[in-house]
Amino acid sequence: MTAPLNGAARGRAPDGYDKYAFEPFAVTVDLAVLTIRAGALHALLVERGHEPYAGRWALPGGFVLPDESAETAARRELAEETGLSDVSGLHLEQLRTYSEPDRDPRMRVVSVAFAALLPHAPEPHSGGDAAQAQWLRYNALGPLAFDHDRILADAHDRVGAKLEYSRIATAFCPPEFTLGELRKVYETVWGTPLDPPNFRRKVLATPGFVEAVPGAARLTGGRGKPAALYRAGTATTLHPPLLRPTTSVSPAAPPSPPPASASPSSPPSPTSSPSSPEGRLA
Repeated sequence: MTAPLNGAARGRAPDGYDKYAFEPFAVTVDLAVLTIRAGALHALLVERGHEPYAGRWALPGGFVLPDESAETAARRELAEETGLSDVSGLHLEQLRTYSEPDRDPRMRVVSVAFAALLPHAPEPHSGGDAAQAQWLRYNALGPLAFDHDRILADAHDRVGAKLEYSRIATAFCPPEFTLGELRKVYETVWGTPLDPPNFRRKVLATPGFVEAVPGAARLTGGRGKPAALYRAGTATTLHPPLLRPTTSVSPAAPPSPPPASASPSSPPSPTSSPSSPEGRLA
């Protein structure tokens, strides 16, 4: 059996190698975390406490330290800036790398972005160099700092695709739910109404997506008969996938409203804090 290679045996820098031959740049992480609150799609944002973009809303994130991976840095920054740590149901998925040379006015910064769709999201609590942290309504956001509008739009598209081939939407429903409640989750994330009979047909034709609760029903309003109840099935991947309509109207191009009043869905107008050269938001 071949002995495992240690660090020295795997390779080393050649003699005389000048690590300063290339201009240094920083690596950061940004987190686009989405959830559903009060029937609407929300994004987790922080108010920047330092320049650049002091007082502007941004995605949680910051610089990767020399001794940590990008995912470790992402979880650390999320905990420091929003108080969300060890959150049940939080699965960070690497989205992509953003490397435009002028995306950060301080220096060359390459960001590794992560996306997540989080059910039962707790209230955030700001910390670190974030002045405040809030869940803000996705379709009422103004311009974000840096290129975070683009990152958030890409994350929205990614989680929308995730609903097509996984049963994550059932995590946003009660343990026993109607197909109308499940459809509402899809409509909220995809940003478009769905035809109820067609949705029902596709869901029930997908093995392992949902399971009927025998003898259970719930009145859903109106004079119709009670709706049947279902629970999440056992499938890990939906086959066939539940594809988004091609005419989907995405909420990914939000308007730019004036500063809103203080509420979970409408953030207070951010106030600037003194700038600090050690601010780590990215």
